[in-house]
Amino acid sequence: MSTSGPKPPHHPPPVVDGIVQLNPLDRRVSKVISARPAKALEKIGIHTVRDLLGHYPRRYSDPGRLTDLSDLVVGEPVVLVVDIASFTSRRTQKGGYLITVEVTDGVRRLPTVFFPRHRGSVQYYERILRVGQRVTVEGTIGLNRGVRQITHPDIEGIDEEMSEEEIAERASRPRPVYPLTGSLNQKQLRAVIRAQLLTLDDRFLADPVPAEVRAEHGLLSHAEAIRLLHDPETAEDHGRAREALRFEEAFVLQSAMARRRAEAAAVPATARPPRSGGIADAFDARLPFELTPGQREVGDTIAAEIAGTVPMQRLLQGEVGSGKTVVALRAMLQVVDGGGQAALLAPTEVLAAQHERSIRALLGELGEAGMLGGADAATRVVLLTGSQTAAQRRRALGEAAGGSAGIVIGTHALLQEHVQFADLGLVVVDEQHRFGVEQRDALRAKGRAAPHLLVMTATPIPRTVAMTIFGDLEISTLRDLPSGRAEVTTVVVPAENEAWMARTWARVAEEVRQGRRAFVVCPRISATQVEPGTPPLVLLPEGAGADDVEDLFVAAAAAAEADAPAPAPRELAAVEDVLEELRGNPDLAGITIEALHGRLAAEEKEAAMAAFSSGETGVLVATTVIEVGVDVPEASAMVVLDADRFGLSQLHQLRGRIGRGSLPGICLAVTAATPLSAAGERLAVFASTRDGFVLAEADLGQRREGDVLGAAQSGGSSSLRLLRVVSDADVIEQARGSARAVVEQDPDLAAHPALAEAIARALDPEAEEFLERS
Repeated sequence: MSTSGPKPPHHPPPVVDGIVQLNPLDRRVSKVISARPAKALEKIGIHTVRDLLGHYPRRYSDPGRLTDLSDLVVGEPVVLVVDIASFTSRRTQKGGYLITVEVTDGVRRLPTVFFPRHRGSVQYYERILRVGQRVTVEGTIGLNRGVRQITHPDIEGIDEEMSEEEIAERASRPRPVYPLTGSLNQKQLRAVIRAQLLTLDDRFLADPVPAEVRAEHGLLSHAEAIRLLHDPETAEDHGRAREALRFEEAFVLQSAMARRRAEAAAVPATARPPRSGGIADAFDARLPFELTPGQREVGDTIAAEIAGTVPMQRLLQGEVGSGKTVVALRAMLQVVDGGGQAALLAPTEVLAAQHERSIRALLGELGEAGMLGGADAATRVVLLTGSQTAAQRRRALGEAAGGSAGIVIGTHALLQEHVQFADLGLVVVDEQHRFGVEQRDALRAKGRAAPHLLVMTATPIPRTVAMTIFGDLEISTLRDLPSGRAEVTTVVVPAENEAWMARTWARVAEEVRQGRRAFVVCPRISATQVEPGTPPLVLLPEGAGADDVEDLFVAAAAAAEADAPAPAPRELAAVEDVLEELRGNPDLAGITIEALHGRLAAEEKEAAMAAFSSGETGVLVATTVIEVGVDVPEASAMVVLDADRFGLSQLHQLRGRIGRGSLPGICLAVTAATPLSAAGERLAVFASTRDGFVLAEADLGQRREGDVLGAAQSGGSSSLRLLRVVSDADVIEQARGSARAVVEQDPDLAAHPALAEAIARALDPEAEEFLERS
């Protein structure tokens, strides 16, 4: 895909004595170092010198402070600062030698072992490894007969050719510790990076942050920061370097957002001011409920923006059931009153069909223009999906192109080239994280002028994430729920407790026999397939949660080294299996139980939802296809199986499918995770509150930064290495103000070529698409 806006200006390479100097940062590592380490670097995504310098240390070892040996993890590469506690050597049965050097943090001891072949090597180790000496030990934590140890560690800073002063100076400096896999060790990587820094001219380390901005915030230059990050003399050095580079990351991202915002504002939209006595007024008059204060406030803001010629670019976030659809519909009707059309883009056919039904119901005769019983001031609502018959599609396409349909609702089918509109004035994107920038722009491009844009999400977004990810959008939030909404009680159910599980299904039966409905949610469809969009399937051992995946692999590696059996995986609940099990449950006898998942044909999904809504089906066993948009007021119970497989935000969305009417709800989160595990703690938070914003903050606090900012981009690494949206809110806010000021003065960044190039590198097509989807 192509990124929005003009291409960054070309930054010509420097010329020295009439000779063009190619940027050494763009050289492949295989051209500057030997083949073996280059191959190891390429395995971890380091292909150029720029990638090499951008591979930041994850921490530093401090030779002046002993490392705590209490929390070492088997399989983890480490750099330890320790004292030598003992040194022993002996002959082995195979004729070689075994040296055991115990190191200590002052309390605990850790054995390190060497297997030299010759007596001379033993004498060498005896000479350089003296009891009481403080050393830096590098290696990978292994396990031998249940005891942690390091085999053949690397000891840096002990060099007979160095003077006493040189050894002391080198030993006192912080040592960067890098993320590593493969055959390369820390010492080799530090040497490679140090060699590149020694030969690199600062002219090639162009600074994307203008000098006046750096000076305003008291920050190091980019070149200074890179050098001190990789080769600090003191802890203060790498602290200042990280501070400067953290601000730089925030500044580049906020500059990209500010430029995108300026570009959108430069293309005029058609003004659609409210029309007195139009369909919007008629809709307000027939609403069967009172709008909440939040709905009115946000609605007034949106109405004012749609009335202007600067295209609205607004994100509407709100609690599950807060009434976002009504707010969006009022905006669509204002556009219809102004002679335009509105398109609502939904990620699934289930959600698109749900929107069509609910909007038709809300509009009544106002949505039946030209039909018997339609109001005088009315419009048409049409649905366009990929599974419709040819006749249905022709009719929908004709009404959209001819303008008789004021509101067009659809899935990705709306994006196809042959879909045309008479005058598209507003694009509404529901659950916008399911769509990429290219898809959104493809729909906006169907307008004669720039359509206004309203994107909606039912996943509450913490303020720091909103500033980071949605810097180009204005944000409105609905916090209050419509009156009359029922309470929902959430209970965590231990899966291994047979009595609790029996009571779970008995409670479901009780709800259904009172004329209510129940959802049962599973993380996968069958033994081999999962619902598209759900987290990757990982089979966990009994008692483990989704956050324990890494520990599982470490345990398996440790078990293999100790020649012990690995923990057995736990089977996850699948729709097909649970459907069969529940149909045979005596407590549910006589209750119709059906399935809903992504592998069903569109008409099967529609039939399943219709039967559930009508009460013909009492229990619906489903995947996360029901996560958003499904609105059945009679649904009062939900059982989430393997609840530890889902994040807090997703659990909150699922729970939002019940308690949507006046009936009190019960959500039963079934899990095999122990209460003290990370997954168990997450579920305890879920059960303690229905406040989506509290849950979003907790979710963000538990998840890795990459989960939030896309640090694991396909095909490349993230541009955000140091920025943390939870703890760096002040940095993000400062960078946002500085970036907006720079872009206001220089929208094309003609005077800031290094910044333009940094944006182009950071926001490649995949990264930019992520920013739009997150």
